[in-house]
Amino acid sequence: MLKKLLLLFVFITSVSNAQHTIKGAMSPEIATDWLILYRLEGTKQVFVNNTTIQKDSIAISGVKQAVSSFTITLPATAKPGTYRATYKLEGAGFIDFVYNKEDVSFIFNPEYPKQSAAFLTSIENKLYGNYLTDITVVQQKLDSIQIAVLQNPSLDLKEDYKKTLEKVAAVQARYMLSSKNKYIAPFVKASARNNPSEILTSVPAYLGNIKNTYFDKLDFSNQTLINSSFLTNRILDYIFYINYTKDDVKQQGLYKQSITTVLSKIKNVRYKSAIIEFLIEQFETTKNIAIIDYLFNEHYSKLPKNSQNTQFIEEKKLLFAAEVGRIAPDFSWQEKGSSFQLSTLNDANHYVLVFWSTGCSHCLKEIPELHSFMKTKPSLKVVGFALEKDAFVWETYTNSNLNGWHNVLGLQKWQNKTARTYNINATPTYFILDKNKKIIAKPNSFTDVKAFIEGM
Repeated sequence: MLKKLLLLFVFITSVSNAQHTIKGAMSPEIATDWLILYRLEGTKQVFVNNTTIQKDSIAISGVKQAVSSFTITLPATAKPGTYRATYKLEGAGFIDFVYNKEDVSFIFNPEYPKQSAAFLTSIENKLYGNYLTDITVVQQKLDSIQIAVLQNPSLDLKEDYKKTLEKVAAVQARYMLSSKNKYIAPFVKASARNNPSEILTSVPAYLGNIKNTYFDKLDFSNQTLINSSFLTNRILDYIFYINYTKDDVKQQGLYKQSITTVLSKIKNVRYKSAIIEFLIEQFETTKNIAIIDYLFNEHYSKLPKNSQNTQFIEEKKLLFAAEVGRIAPDFSWQEKGSSFQLSTLNDANHYVLVFWSTGCSHCLKEIPELHSFMKTKPSLKVVGFALEKDAFVWETYTNSNLNGWHNVLGLQKWQNKTARTYNINATPTYFILDKNKKIIAKPNSFTDVKAFIEGM
């Protein structure tokens, strides 16, 4: 069985100079040849040390196996806290553990680090691991009784529920006592569920209880919780899972409500700023511009100025400047002796803005196709923005092939200011704009442009 598992052994052992050494081995070997150790501070990772992973072999259950091993040293000044060992950049590539000036050793499957972690030494980590196992067993039993009644209201499980609830309370009380004065105490306290005293008989009541009591045990002022992934994960669960609906329009409203609720719990301004930045980056992955704007305008901008990161603001504004839902960034050009500006064009109901180049083979195939197709769409107009090193070839090509378009010359090619504002890194790149120059689509190819326009 062990041969089928990908395992990582990590040891923190004391040495004479009060430093601690982290040693590890992975079996079977993994492709990664590095490991980085961080300490968590709020939503940030602070670099502690790094090392290379070496090839080695060890005996596992008496069988010699090839492994990847490493050694990494913690400085004597290492603070107690939550630490993160990162061994790959994507997927399940890290594991978090508590360090509190004691030897630590644990084993886990790098493909499933959180679920498979087993601590061999470290009183704090072993105790918290045992707590999570024990409380999960009894809480799941309680939940199964509750769900059974919701599925079949005729079941009489009140007594079973009461007894199981007492077991949950007993487990929680036992670990609250055993973790007292330990670093993990806030985690044990915050992990407790606020279960109703009696079994609930309707789904709305059940879901309402989860939502309404969600924050009862969470202390957003506790620095131990702040400097871990604990609160961050709870916040993500509340926003993206507890407040979820399949209706896209209603979901936007739920996002706003849940964000406002979460941020109202956080009094620490520095931490609130970090959480808002973190949430902006979460919504960046789905390009949810409306919620990103909400976070910036309704929350981030209202923080004290010294809590706002101006560089972060400028980077995100630039990144989202040309996304669907935005008004297309403005630019001007000369055309047949006259001045034009994108924002003031009024000769069509919709526009296709295409960034292209005479030096791009894909463009020389798709641009003629777009030109022919747009002749059949008199209510639409094309703004062709050519990214060129010089004007000669562009002038010859446009005069011969692109009559009826607004043709714009963008010199300096990729370094062109407008191209950088639009985050152009390939040609052709298409944007479809409405009459007010709002970006309504970003097709990937001419085929997609044609399909979108024909579907309008």
